[in-house]
Amino acid sequence: MPKNSQIAARVFKTAGFAKAAKKALISDDDLSQVIRQVIKGQVDDLGGGIYKKRLNDNMHRSIVLAKGERSWIFEYLFAKKDRENIDHAELVAFRKLAKAYAGLTEKQLDFLMKDKDLIEIDHDDKT
Repeated sequence: MPKNSQIAARVFKTAGFAKAAKKALISDDDLSQVIRQVIKGQVDDLGGGIYKKRLNDNMHRSIVLAKGERSWIFEYLFAKKDRENIDHAELVAFRKLAKAYAGLTEKQLDFLMKDKDLIEIDHDDKT
């Protein structure tokens, strides 16, 4: 977890997360607020750059991946009523994905955004 809660961070959501968030009526503004809480440590740290955060009045859970503590990627969203948690195999896969994201260059990030695999969330720099 970042030691400096005043850092400017880039925040993204995957295309799949964006679709699920839209269906759950979770806005980008909501996600920006959530990232502020994540950076402050108000999150379940699952290790390996994986964080689980409650959303939408505790109705949903999100899996957020850290890219070197400079970028945050909303990767997965699920309803609490549908499942309690992710399983071990999913956690292992998310850790591998977080490691892959951590190695991305800015140019690669730009390509993923151009390809619409990642969507940058509007937010202020007061994360």
